Amino acid sequence: MSGVRISSISASSPAVGTDIAVGDALVSINGREPTDIIEYQQLIDGAVVTLVLQREGRALRHKVTLHKEVGQPLGLSIDSAVFDRIRTCDNHCTFCFIYQLPKGLRRSLYVKDDDFRLSFLYGNYTTLTRFTEFDLERVIDEKLSPLYVSIHSTNPELRADMLRNPRGATSLRWLRELLKADIEVHAQVVVCPGVNDGVELERTLQDVVTLYPELMTVALVPVGVSDFTNETTMRSHSPHEASAVIELADKYQRLTRELFGRVSVYASDEFYLVAGRPPQRAGSFESLDQAENGIGLVASFVESFAGHGHMDKLGTGFFQSVDGAPALGYRAPRSVEPSTHERDDERTPDASGAVALVTGEYAAPILRDLLDAHDFADVGIITVENRYFGGNIKVAGLMTGHDLQRALADVAADTTCLLPDVCLSEGRFLDGLGLEDLPRPVRVVRTTGQDLRRVLERSRPKGLVLS
Repeated sequence: MSGVRISSISASSPAVGTDIAVGDALVSINGREPTDIIEYQQLIDGAVVTLVLQREGRALRHKVTLHKEVGQPLGLSIDSAVFDRIRTCDNHCTFCFIYQLPKGLRRSLYVKDDDFRLSFLYGNYTTLTRFTEFDLERVIDEKLSPLYVSIHSTNPELRADMLRNPRGATSLRWLRELLKADIEVHAQVVVCPGVNDGVELERTLQDVVTLYPELMTVALVPVGVSDFTNETTMRSHSPHEASAVIELADKYQRLTRELFGRVSVYASDEFYLVAGRPPQRAGSFESLDQAENGIGLVASFVESFAGHGHMDKLGTGFFQSVDGAPALGYRAPRSVEPSTHERDDERTPDASGAVALVTGEYAAPILRDLLDAHDFADVGIITVENRYFGGNIKVAGLMTGHDLQRALADVAADTTCLLPDVCLSEGRFLDGLGLEDLPRPVRVVRTTGQDLRRVLERSRPKGLVLS
């Protein structure tokens, strides 16, 4: 056991007023030692729950018995989702972005997991190379669905080579078993030009249709290549190569609709941007289960800004519905509490100055067109070039404090700068800098179209256009 601890106690919960304190280590529940937050949820579901706890400074463990309604949460939050040990990834994928990170970032960013429990809880992708018969039984018995699986290629030799793990050649057998057991699965293919695209990608999609037709969605995602990669075979897609991926996705969208009555194959918005094409419209998507892979992200934002929808499905996994499951480390809160760096729309932009949106290179032209189309032509765009990672890293979510320092250095003092919270985790950027390290105050806005529009409509500032 890892010594999982209680991180908070909700007010008016069954645990209030008992001998349970923040910081107590959880030893057992009803005589069993849970190995993860999923098992914890099952053990606390009854009307009588007995906890054994260990408090720092006490020699002896203490027992607390709680009486509550069946199904009522205990009101405890736990500081980890996995109590025994996270199953780390033993692949060495040629395209893995963790290997492309510079030194000095937060330690958690260098942890690779391949744990099906985190796939269920948080939407993390698993290659199934560490999956076992015991895991399969548990997933089926407890109906741990949906899961998220990385396919990359259905060519056994190529998949093993890409993962640099011989088990990569055979681990997709577990995918077949999961689907046979009616477990909902969403899959991804990280497309690497000259490696698993072209003929190999068509083979993979053919196998998706014939071998894995029950897959709910398959996302085709472009490989991210930073300046820190040591892989000579990894490079960015050309516009022509990106167009070829889109055309294959279109072909298999038509085929899956004809065969299964639904679309299951999608190309990431980033492919459309690289190819110089407008991303697919909102009506093209049956769900946003793959939004974090950029599937329908642009369309959802545009629809949300126009007031026709909202991004209620952005984010994957079920941690919010599992009592006590922590968001920290997996889907940590992005924004910070209101301060001099205001969060969301807590304060109205100063109408006497200008307003500018701070974003990455991919989003900048999309936002410019969106603002112009909705009578916000006077709102500026500050485009942040990602020099920290370099390569083809141009998404807003990977903006760093160092790059923002440079981009904001010469912005007029009376300009209200709106920063999307997608680039923050607990108020910190990927490079460890915080809002307080920026050369000027910014206002953090939730990354949805409706939240951005609400902020802009509270003020009609004088124009500023930056590029």
